[in-house]
Amino acid sequence: MKRIQAYRFELRPNGEQQRLMRQFAGCCRYVYNKALELQIQRHESGEKKLGYAELCKTLTKWKKEFPWLKESPAHPLQQKLKDLERAYLNFFQKRADFPQKKKKGKNDSFRYPEPKQIKLDEQSSRIFLPKLGWIRYRKSRNTEGALKNVTLSLSADKWFVSVQTERETPNPIPTAETAIGIDMGITNFAALSDGTYLKPLNSFKKHEKRLAKYQRAMSRKQKFSSNWKKAKAKVSKLHSKIASVRRDYLHKSSTAISKNHAMVCMEDLKVKQMTRSKKGTGAKSKLNKAILDQGWFEFRRQLEYKLSWSGGLFIAVPPKNTSRMCHKCGHTHKENRVTQAKFHCMACGYTDNADHNAALNILAAGQAVSACGEMVQSGHLLKQELTETINTGYAGKDTVAGIPCL
Repeated sequence: MKRIQAYRFELRPNGEQQRLMRQFAGCCRYVYNKALELQIQRHESGEKKLGYAELCKTLTKWKKEFPWLKESPAHPLQQKLKDLERAYLNFFQKRADFPQKKKKGKNDSFRYPEPKQIKLDEQSSRIFLPKLGWIRYRKSRNTEGALKNVTLSLSADKWFVSVQTERETPNPIPTAETAIGIDMGITNFAALSDGTYLKPLNSFKKHEKRLAKYQRAMSRKQKFSSNWKKAKAKVSKLHSKIASVRRDYLHKSSTAISKNHAMVCMEDLKVKQMTRSKKGTGAKSKLNKAILDQGWFEFRRQLEYKLSWSGGLFIAVPPKNTSRMCHKCGHTHKENRVTQAKFHCMACGYTDNADHNAALNILAAGQAVSACGEMVQSGHLLKQELTETINTGYAGKDTVAGIPCL
């Protein structure tokens, strides 16, 4: 199996290297925005959109027009044109919104795609990059595999390097033998079908008051003044801390689950759609904020790739009625959910924690998906067959049962 993995380290550049990295990031941002403007102008005039090769030719003309672009490495500039091409592709395939201009200080980064130009000295904890020279980094672990590319990014006045590698590994065989269903929530970050619960970290909520204080102080400063920049640095540093703490918690939780279980079943939640509507100051706004603070999408993403590395199986099932259905008898009604925490079946009298009952339903649906290949469309169970599948273990008379995954 081909395994592509990225290793992220904090860089320790000197003053001149920091200045150069900011300059290179600025050049890449300028090229991206200028290319986006060109594509929009061509569209408005009825001309065809330029491809990547034609944009590279245009970049050569821009370098003659703006000599300071030559001070930046050529490959990172070309990679920004590739990023724009990918952004257009995602827009045309309805995976993302229309490309927007990049702003200074927001997601500043640039990428070196050519491994022959990069040298990684792990013994001395340093890396060589074109036009930057040798830069030391804080080594937290060894990298494995052949180096493919390197990305430098700025976060809260700290530069980080992401080293992507590729290596061949034997097909993984899961060491665990159990399957688990996971119900995501607010009161409990995750309820597992084995009866265990993961408490929410609420990284943003814990620092919300301090963040608001820093933001108020920043709003009172003259924009772009020295004091404003100092206040902005405080806000950025706290945002970075919130994200780092959340990311660390999600990695530890997803690693533990992927190691201890061979199959993980989760609801196929559309987090972006769930948090898009009713923005403002009402109850829906608070719910949106709590959902985004949990990091549901990132947790699922980590589980998917970690299970693939360990040989496990990840299954997403439709979320419809998983919280209202009785795990024992299959009776579905909104009155079964007495409170946020308590589930009481109106038909058979079964009582359980509502999140645990939902996790059991999710596990049952996932096991049915793994056993019945014909009832899966794009990796998901057909929504209209969810109730019957949870109760009977099969999708219907026309379904051809396959070999169970476990």
